[in-house]
Amino acid sequence: MLPLVPIKMSAQERKEIAMVAIKEVNLEEKINHLPGELSGGEQQRVAIARALVNNPLIILADEPTGNLDTKTGEKIVLLLRKVNYDKNCSVIISTHDPKIADLTERKIILEDSKIVKKE
Repeated sequence: MLPLVPIKMSAQERKEIAMVAIKEVNLEEKINHLPGELSGGEQQRVAIARALVNNPLIILADEPTGNLDTKTGEKIVLLLRKVNYDKNCSVIISTHDPKIADLTERKIILEDSKIVKKE
């Protein structure tokens, strides 16, 4: 709920919006846990939910699946694609994982800080 604090709305509205984002990353069963009680992957998913609550125009995701198992990582990339289409949000993902890159609509491949291929 923290990103919603500066926005003028009731605490109940903040909670409802935050719960939608938490459900999108499948963490509703962990809602009452402190950050230290979550695994690295769960903390990563909370960070993604936090990025989604304000309906941003752009999301810059640096290795968003780095701490996640393969199945959960794929779900997160598909969620980011859904956000891209449904909410007209630009999503830029950096990854070293070719399987994750293959789930994206467009790829720009860098080597030694230079673009070597666009797909």
